[in-house]
Amino acid sequence: MKKIRAAVVGYGNIGKFSLQALEAAPDFEVAGIVRRQGDKDKPAELAAYEVVDDISKLKDVDVAILATPTRSCPDYAKAITALGINTVDSYDIHTSILDYRTEMMPLNKQTNTVSVISAGWDPGSDSIVRVLMQSLAPKGLTYTNFGPGMSMGHSVCVKSKKGVKNALSMTIPLGESIHRRMVYVELEDGASLEEVTKDIKADPYFSHDETHVFAVPSVDEVRDMGHGVNLVRKGVSGQTQNQRLEFNMSINNPALTGQVLVNVARASMRLQPGCYTMPEIPVIDMLPASREEIIKTLV
Repeated sequence: MKKIRAAVVGYGNIGKFSLQALEAAPDFEVAGIVRRQGDKDKPAELAAYEVVDDISKLKDVDVAILATPTRSCPDYAKAITALGINTVDSYDIHTSILDYRTEMMPLNKQTNTVSVISAGWDPGSDSIVRVLMQSLAPKGLTYTNFGPGMSMGHSVCVKSKKGVKNALSMTIPLGESIHRRMVYVELEDGASLEEVTKDIKADPYFSHDETHVFAVPSVDEVRDMGHGVNLVRKGVSGQTQNQRLEFNMSINNPALTGQVLVNVARASMRLQPGCYTMPEIPVIDMLPASREEIIKTLV
């Protein structure tokens, strides 16, 4: 069976764990790694792979895993699908997902490609659980409680702010889908904590949550990539009240994101051209075996 050739675009935390998931997958081979600096100062763990500064320099790429900052995902997706390559990403600005999907859909159909967007664990795999819970209790309320743990998207956002050398954003659950953001910043010389705090709190990533910002000598000394989620739905099945559904997990954040990206990269090869979110994809297509093999053992 011909293996799926995947390129990893970006080599930060998500890129590194996506590569590990590809290496462990029986049906993938690594087409190469795309980094801004190309093969300059190439990390030792990439010795076996072609490392370039533009995906067009790689051969026979079936799908690109976009391990890039969220806000750059749409631009990368447009440019790479124009080359006839599928894309998957973990875009995590919940309020903009539908707009992103709407924008990509005609481009994917025009280029005969598939894009799977917002495919991390939230949005992503948690989205599938929320849809399932709502189908089981159609009338009711769902609460998503994150953490306590490191939010990669929020941390990357803070790191991009003027005067910030490094950053960690921790999500603290307060219950009923309400969260507190605890942000730890390593400041550039001469930067003002007051100005940095103002900039962070004005960003859409933080403007809707209680946010506290602290300066620390070293972010690496306080960083922990652990995270988790508790999903609860309380509702009604048919006309029967008091149905309570719950889902919990504790995870390494980038490791699970990388695994999900590889799962949907696989599924992208089985979908018709278009742009998809994870609830739109058959879960069975995220596994490497055939549907018959999976039904025989898991259903």
